[in-house]
Amino acid sequence: MEPKKAAKIFKALSNPNRLELYLKIMECHESEFDAGCECFLINIMNSFSIGAPTISHHIKELVNAGLIETEKKGKLLICRVNQDIVEEVFQLVFHK
Repeated sequence: MEPKKAAKIFKALSNPNRLELYLKIMECHESEFDAGCECFLINIMNSFSIGAPTISHHIKELVNAGLIETEKKGKLLICRVNQDIVEEVFQLVFHK
């Protein structure tokens, strides 16, 4: 992984709210993966005490860093973890 790309990812995860949001998306992704369900942002937002515009900003930053992908389904937003990035970061951190 290029150092610039790694720095962008770690910078995106350095914000506590953004990190918590990413972990919730990852948790949702893992728990729903087997059932073939989708992780709707609205289901995650209720566990945060920050407003929708702030969450939207954090989602944008996670997308820009390549950590997640989003898709609109009607008025709802679906979030998916980018597994390729997870593997790259794992290899970078653990030298595997």
